[in-house]
Amino acid sequence: MASIGATSGPSASEEASKADVELRVPADRAYASVLRTTTAGLAARLDFPIDDIEDLRIAVGEACAMVLGEAVAGTDLVCRFYQQPGELTVSVTGTVDGAIEPDEDSFAWQVLTTLATSARADSSDSTFTVSLSMASSVGGP
Repeated sequence: MASIGATSGPSASEEASKADVELRVPADRAYASVLRTTTAGLAARLDFPIDDIEDLRIAVGEACAMVLGEAVAGTDLVCRFYQQPGELTVSVTGTVDGAIEPDEDSFAWQVLTTLATSARADSSDSTFTVSLSMASSVGGP
């Protein structure tokens, strides 16, 4: 599995554990708004400030754009959300034809790594995953 990253995304234990929320939508740009809205709702539930929520929405939109650009038509995107007090990790996975080498110089990657606390991309022969984590800018409970 190829991997690039600014820092870590979900840890191996998170990848192996059940996500707090998992959402499967068609690999179509029209459904990216569903993932952005879900992200905003979960971040609000974790008491993220409005600016952090908007940054997360944008970052998830960029992660979706990266995965959708490589996804096989007619497949699904799987978005997994891992919640911890003051932190939300989001993983977007799509089915692809062969391993993907994400462009770390792309606008989407630059936006994603600027907004998120950490981000990473992983690829195998059949999947491409972009993961990001964000810690709230406000101290936890």
